[in-house]
Amino acid sequence: MKKFFFGALCVIMMTACSSLNVVDSNSAMNAGAAALQALTISDAQIAQLCTEYMAQMDKENTIAPANSEYTQRLNRVMSRFHNISNLGLNYKVYQSSTVNAFASGDGSVRVYSGLMDVMNDDELFAVIGHELGHLINKDVRDAYRTAYLVVAARYGIAAVSQTGGALSTGFLGDLGQQLAQNAYSRRQETEADETAFQFCVQNNVDPFAMYHALNVLISISGDTGHQGTLAQAFSDHPDTQKRATHIKEMAEAAGYKLTTSGSVAPGTKPSSSGVKPSGSTGVKPSGNKTNGVKAGGKK
Repeated sequence: MKKFFFGALCVIMMTACSSLNVVDSNSAMNAGAAALQALTISDAQIAQLCTEYMAQMDKENTIAPANSEYTQRLNRVMSRFHNISNLGLNYKVYQSSTVNAFASGDGSVRVYSGLMDVMNDDELFAVIGHELGHLINKDVRDAYRTAYLVVAARYGIAAVSQTGGALSTGFLGDLGQQLAQNAYSRRQETEADETAFQFCVQNNVDPFAMYHALNVLISISGDTGHQGTLAQAFSDHPDTQKRATHIKEMAEAAGYKLTTSGSVAPGTKPSSSGVKPSGSTGVKPSGNKTNGVKAGGKK
């Protein structure tokens, strides 16, 4: 899925890293050196880059309070993941009609209330699992590294200081714009879909949830009332239906049977109780189908 920043992430990464370069518009060197530096930026520096970017994102968005129905619902959905303790996640709801969600490289998960309004809990779980797939599969790390390379080259190494500290707001803004222009490859999207399916199987969630989520996003992609990275991504992505079909076939190959659509009608807010609407839909086959399934990998 494209990032809005993403984000998205998307995306979306920990404590300050003193070696992370800081923008200093008064210095002057060449862009080629900046590009070389971006190529060699460490995972720890990427994590710090993501941490600073997420701090800026949180400032620019309205975060739902702890007593919000949205926050309480997200807490319930996230509590259904029982195999992600190694990711060091933190999660929040952005109050916005934007239809989006992302996991960032520092373990930040951000879900827009607009996405929660058009999906039931199983579908929301699957979408978050998809975003975590991008995190587990290192797609987020690579996206930040690529964006940093472009922006650092634009500023030139002249714009870099070794004193440590926070990146400038201008640099972070340019980074966000660059991330927004990026898109994951079809392979990356498919692998993240497969990770979402595996999360569903492992955590006793409808195995067809990702299939339903993709179809919800396809259905609202042309609706101007549902703006956001996810909806926009599907409006111009001819392979989205193929992805949905692939996940459906993957579930069926694992022995699950699709009974009904189970999806909330586009634009209809799911019950705040978190109870899945009638028609939930993957019938679990006899026997244990979860053995050997690992998040981010295949059986």
